[in-house]
Amino acid sequence: MGKNIALSTFYNLCIILCGVLAYNGFTTNHYSYILGAVFCGVIFIILKIRLLKQVRKTYRGD
Repeated sequence: MGKNIALSTFYNLCIILCGVLAYNGFTTNHYSYILGAVFCGVIFIILKIRLLKQVRKTYRGD
């Protein structure tokens, strides 16, 4: 359980950092930053959803 909490926290931090990086890229007109941040953000969101599904399946007993 502790591993899943730590992994979920890590994913949340990465998603927030990607948002900050995208905002910074937008304000400074560095569109490569925006592209990289959106790409990594989408990957971390997908991983977070998969982790939540795995935890939900584990505790339901399905």
